[in-house]
Amino acid sequence: MNVLHIDSGILGEHSVSRRLTAAIVSQIKADRPDAKITYRDLAAERVPHLTGAQIMAPADLEGVDSALAADVQIGREMLEEFLAADTIVVGAPMYNFSIPSQLKAWIDRLAVSGKTFRYTEAGPEGLAKGKKVIIASTRGGHYSAGAAAAMDHQESYLRTIFGFFGITDVEFVRAEGLNLGADQKQFAIAEAEKAITQGNVLRLAS
Repeated sequence: MNVLHIDSGILGEHSVSRRLTAAIVSQIKADRPDAKITYRDLAAERVPHLTGAQIMAPADLEGVDSALAADVQIGREMLEEFLAADTIVVGAPMYNFSIPSQLKAWIDRLAVSGKTFRYTEAGPEGLAKGKKVIIASTRGGHYSAGAAAAMDHQESYLRTIFGFFGITDVEFVRAEGLNLGADQKQFAIAEAEKAITQGNVLRLAS
C-alpha cells in the first residue's frame, strides 16, 4: 500500500491541518504496518507555480535552460508520486475561502492530459480511478452548512478536481470554527481526532 502524505499549511507547528494529517497517517500505519509513506511538505519545499514556459517545454527538455528544466522536473516528480499512490492524505486549510496557493500549485502539476485525465467524444474522463483521497480540512469559521456554505471554495474545489481525475472516493476529516475561541478550537480538534481514531481510516483508505 502506497500512501502519499501532503501538507500545505503555512503555520508550522501551529497548523491544525498538519496535526490531523499526521494523525491520519499514523492511524493508517498502525492498521497497515506495510504501508509505504511518501511525504511532501508544500510549504517548506519550493513548488513553482505553473507557467506557460513549463507547459510549452518539449518532453525531452532539449534546448531548455537549467532553471526551467528543474521546474518541469519537479512537476514530473510530483505527478509520478501521485500516480504511484493508492491513498493520498492531504492537509488543506481554508485560506480566504479557498486553498493555499502552494496546494493549488501542486494540483496544477497533477492536471496533465493523458496522465490524470483525457478528453473524449463523450467528454472528459478521469484516468486516476481507484485511488482514495483523505483530506484534513480546517476552517476558521463554519462553512459546511447554511448561508456560509456558498463561500466554501475549498472542499467544493477539492472534491471537483479529484473527481475530474476520476477519484470519487474522497473523504473529509473536518475541523471547523477554529478561530471562534479556544474552547471551540479544542472541541473541533478533538472531534476530528475522534473521527480519525474511531472512523476506521484503513477502511476508508482501502
